[in-house]
Amino acid sequence: MHLIIILAALLLAWYLRLQWSNSAQNWAKRWQCALLCFALPPLLLIITAASIICMGPNGYMADLDNGWFSYFLALGFGGWVLVKWLQLAFRGYGGVQQIRASTQTNIGDKSARILETSALFSAQIGFWQPELVVSQGLLEKLDMAHLEAVLAHEQGHYYYRDTFWFFWLGWLRSFTFWLPNTEALWEELLALRELRADRWAAERVDPLLLAESLLFVASDRVQLMEHFCAAFSQYVRRNRLEERIEALLTPDSSPGLNWWDWSWLFLAFVPLFAVPFHG
Repeated sequence: MHLIIILAALLLAWYLRLQWSNSAQNWAKRWQCALLCFALPPLLLIITAASIICMGPNGYMADLDNGWFSYFLALGFGGWVLVKWLQLAFRGYGGVQQIRASTQTNIGDKSARILETSALFSAQIGFWQPELVVSQGLLEKLDMAHLEAVLAHEQGHYYYRDTFWFFWLGWLRSFTFWLPNTEALWEELLALRELRADRWAAERVDPLLLAESLLFVASDRVQLMEHFCAAFSQYVRRNRLEERIEALLTPDSSPGLNWWDWSWLFLAFVPLFAVPFHG
């Protein structure tokens, strides 16, 4: 019976990922659809494995025997998921420690770490309390008005705690790379994350200054620690760059999120209802 539950969860996870399409919708709807399609399948698989581990290899369910094979399959998947989390956590911790070894200074009213490189780079790096990191090249090549626009964008990432949440999303990505649309959804979420920070910054600085700064730094390709780094200077494809520029120069008329649609997340907890029927 446990094997049937595992197969049903795999088929449902595969089906849910196939339902996503990158259609032209407003920003809020795109964010909601992409996040649900990205996060729901791996959460379903994790909770299915946890339910089977809790029920154990012995006993019956609906008059069907539960074997060791499905139990070890769930246990192996759970172990793999844990290893992936540990790998990302240690990598993130090491990256944060490297950043904290950099020189710290004040830029206006903000504290920042300075990277001694000519590349045009700015980012929030860390987890729940990330640190602002800017390159020496950015400080030298941008005037104060454009620099303040860039820092406002980074403050948007801090406001939404993007480094923290994308660490967890990156963890989900790491063990579901074999599901359809994983990379396409990840790229969509990264792009929408930047759009959200742009929108937040555009309410506090001149959107034209922000757009000019984006065009100026977009040519520099910087290797990022993408799971715990949110960067204004993150390299984007030309169509994504045009999308960000257009969004900055177009008045915002997008409706808010439909919180009722988030009830789909409860689908991930359905396997837990099988636990009481295990005997």
